[in-house]
Amino acid sequence: MFKKLFSKNISESIFAYASGNLVKIEDVPDPVFSQKLMGEGVAIIPSNGQILAPVDGEIILIAETKHAFALRTALGQEILIHIGLETINLNGQGFNFLVKLGDKVKKGQIIVEADLDFIKQNSSSTIIPMIITNSNEDRFNFKWENINKVKAGETKLFETQLK
Repeated sequence: MFKKLFSKNISESIFAYASGNLVKIEDVPDPVFSQKLMGEGVAIIPSNGQILAPVDGEIILIAETKHAFALRTALGQEILIHIGLETINLNGQGFNFLVKLGDKVKKGQIIVEADLDFIKQNSSSTIIPMIITNSNEDRFNFKWENINKVKAGETKLFETQLK
C-alpha cells in the first residue's frame, strides 16, 4: 500500500497564484531567479495585488519582511513565492497576510494582499517569481503549460509528477 501511494503516478497541478502575464523564470530581471539558483519556476507580472495559494499545502515560511512566503504540498514540493524584486527593503510595508505560519491552505485561497502601487514606487519591480526550491533534488518531473495570460486560482501553470 505504501509503495502504491508513492508511485510515479502521483502528480499535482500547480495553478496561477496571481492574475496577469506569465513570464519565463529565465526572463526575471534578477540573476538569483533567472539563473535558477534557487530552483525551477515561473513568474507573473501581476494585474492586481491578490496572491493566492497555487495548490493545497501548508505555509512553512512567511518572511519577517513579508515580501515572500513558502508552502509545502502533499507531493513534497516546497514552493516559494517572492512578491516583487528588492521588496525585502520595504520591511513589511505594502503586504497584508491573511494566513499565518503552519496554516493549511487550499488552492485559490488568498494568502496575501499586496499594495502594487506602493511596491511600484518603492522597489524595482512588481514581478512575482514562484520557485520550487527543492526542484534540484531530482525528485520531480515538470510538464509546463504554454500560456501567456493567467487568472489566479484558475489557470494551470504546470503539473508535477514524482520520478
